Amino acid sequence: MSRVLVVEDEAHLAQGLCFNLQAEGYEAEVVGDGEAATDRLLKQKENFDAVVLDIMLPGKDGFSVVSELRAARNYVPVLMLTARGRPEDVLKGFASGADDYLPKPFDLSILLARLQGLLRRSQWIRGETPAPGETRVDASPEGDFGKFSFAGKTIDFGALELRSGETTVHLTLMESELLRHLVRNDGKIVSRKQVLEEVWGLHEDTDTRAIDNFVVRLRRYVEDDPAHPRHLLTVRGVGYRFLANPEKA
Repeated sequence: MSRVLVVEDEAHLAQGLCFNLQAEGYEAEVVGDGEAATDRLLKQKENFDAVVLDIMLPGKDGFSVVSELRAARNYVPVLMLTARGRPEDVLKGFASGADDYLPKPFDLSILLARLQGLLRRSQWIRGETPAPGETRVDASPEGDFGKFSFAGKTIDFGALELRSGETTVHLTLMESELLRHLVRNDGKIVSRKQVLEEVWGLHEDTDTRAIDNFVVRLRRYVEDDPAHPRHLLTVRGVGYRFLANPEKA
């Protein structure tokens, strides 16, 4: 039975979510603010399989909660609830380390589907045992490659890790998905519109500066010299281009 922590200060919504999650077979518990959430997850180190986290909370907001979790290397899957699905909230949530988002008001069946998706991914990751020095491209249960190697680095999309020698960088789900999209289009120009719609499910009119910030962060992971990128390039006025082998481009 999967254990889910609901972090929501609206009592009627929190209790409704808890009731419906329990009816679906989850072990669900509720806290009403960010401090209580970090206390349960970090101080008491309770094990939950997923967290449903509202952004607008009294005191410590949802962004702060997920940032603290990731800073403490707690990678419990987080489904963030956003007010009216505001793009700026969604992008800020992804930058903080959230795994998925759902705008309010939402349909219960959609929330359950999103939650089940996060739990399936988490179970898949825990079940993997990548071999040391693995460099081949592997297929994932989703029909896409699970690992990709280039220039002495390996991106493990399943484990949400980028390995370079003895150094391992943990990726957020959205960092991993953006990298996957760019790698899948190796050598091709990927527009900002594609990233917004195909990776993050947002509308084209969203402020694209947030994407640039993600790319800057990804360059720190994939480039030997982030100030002079060779693999993750910006195509001025259009978008981005990933090159696994710049010499052959």
